[in-house]
Amino acid sequence: MDFVITGKMTSGKINKKDLLKPENMVRMYANGAFPMADEYGVLDWYMPEIRTVIPLENFNVPRSLKKFMKACDFEYRYSLDPFEVIKKCSKREETWISDELIDAYKGLINRGNLHSVEVYQNKKLVGGLYGVTYRGAFYGESMFSVVSQASKTALVKLVERLIEKGFELLDVQFVTDHLMMFGAIEIGFDEFMKMQIKAQSKEVYFI
Repeated sequence: MDFVITGKMTSGKINKKDLLKPENMVRMYANGAFPMADEYGVLDWYMPEIRTVIPLENFNVPRSLKKFMKACDFEYRYSLDPFEVIKKCSKREETWISDELIDAYKGLINRGNLHSVEVYQNKKLVGGLYGVTYRGAFYGESMFSVVSQASKTALVKLVERLIEKGFELLDVQFVTDHLMMFGAIEIGFDEFMKMQIKAQSKEVYFI
């Protein structure tokens, strides 16, 4: 494969559509890139100089959320219906999850490299998140919630799962107030790639 990853996006001789083949998508994630579509649906790959991760060893669950999770009637599943989670994450007025990217995700699901955490209430899907996995790394992509606190509880369950399975890295791309309350930090790209190398040395599985 002949492509070049620049500071913030990819360019090169390979056709952009070929980058959406599942094996090429995994390779792009493994090299620190992730896809996003702009407001017109044009898809490209990005590599920010500053990356946000949630250190698994320093994950913080706010006290109020712990109390909520003990009392709520949520049920949780892993990768039971990742495609439905993706579709619900994309249903916003402004979204970077284009139809083209949704189609590409199907290949990652079939390949076993895309997983979800799902939150159910009264047997209805009310929240969740999804991300791409490669060896010991989980690349978080998006989350949704139609019931208060559902996406936050999904994140807690994600981290529990990653620790249980021996993952090393939880990449969340960009910092938000929502993620900072859980211990998210910003790091330079070189440090991020060092974490990538360590994570990719582990042969672990989400399911």
